[in-house]
Amino acid sequence: MNLFESLRVSIRGLANNKLRSALTMLGIIIGVGVVIMVVAIGEGATQRVTETVNSLGTNLLTIFPGSQRIRITAATAAGGSGQKNGSSGGGGGGGITLLEAEMFGKNFPKTVEAVAPSVRDNAQIRLGNRDSSTNITGATVEYPYVKSVETDRGRFFTEEEVDGSQKVCVAGTTVADKLLGNPKADLTGQTISINRLNFKVVGMQAPKGATSWGQDQDDVILIPITTAMRRVLNRKYINNISVRCTSDKMMPLAQEQISAYLRNKHHLQPPFPDNDDFNIRSQTDLMQTQQSVTTTMTTLLSIVAVISLVVGGIGIMNIMLVSVTERTREIGIRKAVGANPRDILLQFLIESAILSLLGGIIGIGVGIGGAQLLAALGGWNTIVNGGAVAAAVLVSVGVGLFFGIYPASKAASLPPIVALRYE
Repeated sequence: MNLFESLRVSIRGLANNKLRSALTMLGIIIGVGVVIMVVAIGEGATQRVTETVNSLGTNLLTIFPGSQRIRITAATAAGGSGQKNGSSGGGGGGGITLLEAEMFGKNFPKTVEAVAPSVRDNAQIRLGNRDSSTNITGATVEYPYVKSVETDRGRFFTEEEVDGSQKVCVAGTTVADKLLGNPKADLTGQTISINRLNFKVVGMQAPKGATSWGQDQDDVILIPITTAMRRVLNRKYINNISVRCTSDKMMPLAQEQISAYLRNKHHLQPPFPDNDDFNIRSQTDLMQTQQSVTTTMTTLLSIVAVISLVVGGIGIMNIMLVSVTERTREIGIRKAVGANPRDILLQFLIESAILSLLGGIIGIGVGIGGAQLLAALGGWNTIVNGGAVAAAVLVSVGVGLFFGIYPASKAASLPPIVALRYE
């Protein structure tokens, strides 16, 4: 029997049991579909992280005030004064003042190009009879350059307005949607209430969308940092500092200089960095951390999908064993009229391969459709990877062939006399 004839017989055998064949393919369909969806989600998340980092620049350092992790050393245990200085210091347990942040650029002009300290918190806003809450960020005039923020209508506040703690602001599109019911509305020139203080809107921030971790970057109102600290939020210390270095190569040196400056200003004692009351991270570090998390989650979910494929393969093997049992007499007749064991083996292997291949093709449609549905309804960034599609199909066919070997071998090894006598 040639290959074409074996293919025709196999297709006829599967067509005689359509429902059973469809149910047998279900495990393969689910496995392939999940693999494609998981890889699409992982690829999309990786791309979004990369785009976010590239949009801000790879030469960006972010400094966060933090709690000290004080260790009792021989020096501190002897007199106790070292521990006291380390814990109380100028930073007050991790606080960085606006003046300290401004000194980075002045002290280290060769490594630091621009500095953008900021404070942020939630606040109540109101316009007319509509009120809501949003993120209030106190910023300096360097903030747009360092953080890649643009105003598409109006302007950003000036140095004079920052120095004078003026009540002016720049609003995001989500804020316009909350107050006017339209994200494209222009609030420029209007007066809005922020924590019961009236602010004039001098500009609208260009839409930025969500971050890689889902935060809406347009749900924000930017105000002068001095106004935020003195009038709105009543803060003594800033929340974080974004530092744009002169180049990527200067980042390590800039990090060392800033660390030494803060340790000296806060009278911190070694060991470092354990006793630091601040943390410095680069954009590259953040990208690597997020990509590591994404890769781990993608790997774990892919393992689950592969398990589903294996379960589907076991289902194929079970059904093929049932098919061999049901068609034992047919196998005996074919052998009696001249079919050899190779023909019988090939027939049942082709049947299992067809089941897994059809399941894989349908699974591709399910996976691509599911990825597009997540992108359309859930706002997820998904990228269907052609390599993942091809790999999923090859694995599904391989699973079908692997789990079809035993039933096919069993069918091929049946003695003709025993098969003919089977009822």
